[in-house]
Amino acid sequence: MEAAPTVRVMALHALAYCERLFFLEEVEEIRVADDRVWAGRRLHVELEEEGELVELTLESEVLGIRGKMDAVRRRDGSMYPIEHKKGHCRRDAEGHPTAWESDRVQAIAYGLLLGEHLGTEIKEARIRYHADNVTVRVAIDETARRDVQAAVARSRALATSVQRPDVTTDDRRCVRCSLAPVCLPEETRFFGRTEERTPSDDAPSIVRLFSPDQERKSLHCVTHGAQVGRSGSALSVRKPGQKPVVVGTREVSDVVIHGHVQMTTQALRLCASEDIPVHFATSAGVVIGTFTNGAGGVQRRIRQYEALGKSEIAMAMARRIVQAKITMQLRHLLRATRKSDAVRDIVHTQLGAIRDGLRGAHRSPDRDTLIGYEGSAAKAYFAAMPQLIGEGIDACFRPEGRTRRPPKDRFNAMLSFGYGLLYRDVLTAVLRVGLEPSFGVLHQPRSAAYPLVLDLMELFRVPIVDMAVLGARKSSIRSK
Repeated sequence: MEAAPTVRVMALHALAYCERLFFLEEVEEIRVADDRVWAGRRLHVELEEEGELVELTLESEVLGIRGKMDAVRRRDGSMYPIEHKKGHCRRDAEGHPTAWESDRVQAIAYGLLLGEHLGTEIKEARIRYHADNVTVRVAIDETARRDVQAAVARSRALATSVQRPDVTTDDRRCVRCSLAPVCLPEETRFFGRTEERTPSDDAPSIVRLFSPDQERKSLHCVTHGAQVGRSGSALSVRKPGQKPVVVGTREVSDVVIHGHVQMTTQALRLCASEDIPVHFATSAGVVIGTFTNGAGGVQRRIRQYEALGKSEIAMAMARRIVQAKITMQLRHLLRATRKSDAVRDIVHTQLGAIRDGLRGAHRSPDRDTLIGYEGSAAKAYFAAMPQLIGEGIDACFRPEGRTRRPPKDRFNAMLSFGYGLLYRDVLTAVLRVGLEPSFGVLHQPRSAAYPLVLDLMELFRVPIVDMAVLGARKSSIRSK
């Protein structure tokens, strides 16, 4: 029989910390690098530059593990692996430094790998905690070996499952976890104890565990004849007749190729390895296709199919999307006309039609009826849009309803371009979390556009595109 694939030692580290973390990283292949992760990587770079690290990559089918240890040391004729950690060590009841369980399992696994590689018995491993400037010794005995074997067996069992494990009972671990924004542990705990809440607990607080903004930005390449290439671990953008501009991959969330811009295969491979989607669009901003590093997220897709395959769940989600969209359109019109009773009177009919659409969407029995109410509300919303632009603006910027393919005025052209950029952003988010963009709840696959992306776009059209376009028009009037 074919041998089972080996398990990464870092995966065992994640497993000992939290089984849900292991599942997200190793099974669903979701990895998020926060400030703590980057701090650890910087430490390893500094140690490597100082000659402190001699990394060694080993693999064992017998042990069922593989990994890259930080360094190997020889003391008193014996060899031992040493792991470097940026943070603090654990303290026992008497205040003595000890290893965290996840670090202990990792160090033991490296010791077993080293022992098999050298053909000798490694009796201990060491962990250097730089925040405390202490070194902790970890014994490698039969108990330690059984702990690693149990971890390998558990990891393989979880790898065959399609259901995420429960969140850890130790909520203190979630605060420092880089995958908390994906795992949503506090929200999961909140909804898990819904039946246990008393009436006085209707609104318990939820700790929002979101990582800081990584400040990555989209790289748009719009100059005809430009070329995107690779320069080491960075992207190099060269315009005709100019020196190339080098952009680090850590600064880029995605790349958008507009019109006739070339991109080398080396640059595409770099983007694939760094999980940076590449979108190909026309000069007008219409997305043609997207290049990503692979499908991934099989477990998430299975859960997506199971959930959205149930008509009652799909209809409930579609209804909520349409209600949210119509509500934002209504609030936007009310807010934009609150200082002018005259304008409010002009759009009174449209406001009534939008309210009717909102009430109808709430009680829609099927998708076709729901789309009908959504369409009538949208028609009324765009019919009222010209009244929000104000006086003193050129007639070419004043729309007469919503027109597309092609837009018949500059205002609609700006809307279409904004919606194209929004489509690309939502598609990137859907692909990054491993969902299938072709499987939605409201829109149907009638064009090259993905239904799920179109569904989610409805939640962002008003605040991100409509309000921005109107604000740009008002700003241009004030500047004149």
